Amino acid sequence: MRVIAGTARGVPLKAPKGERTRPTADRVKESLFGIIGARVIDADVLDLFAGTGALGIEALSRGARRAVFVESDRRVAEILRQNLKKCRLEEAATLVVKRLPPHSSLPGDWPPFDLVLMDPPYEEGLVAPTLEWLVRDRLVKAGGWVVVEHSAKEEIPSRLQNLSLIRTKAFGETLVTFLESG
Repeated sequence: MRVIAGTARGVPLKAPKGERTRPTADRVKESLFGIIGARVIDADVLDLFAGTGALGIEALSRGARRAVFVESDRRVAEILRQNLKKCRLEEAATLVVKRLPPHSSLPGDWPPFDLVLMDPPYEEGLVAPTLEWLVRDRLVKAGGWVVVEHSAKEEIPSRLQNLSLIRTKAFGETLVTFLESG
């Protein structure tokens, strides 16, 4: 696992041992950011269920203004912190070590985000409630995007207030769904 493009291109990222954390595959990440394109430049990014930080770090490396990473596992959050330092991106990053979506609010007074990247644990029923949480707490700017990496067995709700489906791309059992805030 490595940073694919931008200022930290080629930097390898650490990942915890075991199967609890499932880093996004490079080919999925490359395709995802190919679709996001220039939207990432100067974007305020929220990386939910951040794990190693691979998605948010990729966004920062490609020109995002800042990124807020949310990870509940302290051990994994320490690896994320090391990855940010290794990529020299820690000044543009805020790490929140807390289980947030969908049951509590993001600490602090954050303006809505341009881009939300979320890769929740597969098949734990977190996709729909997290999307509802994003809408309820008004965490996505009008015209902002939400990108969800999820299992093909877990569907995106068809009716989400203020979020419209742009497209879904399949990578075997992994789907990446793109939504726009309206």
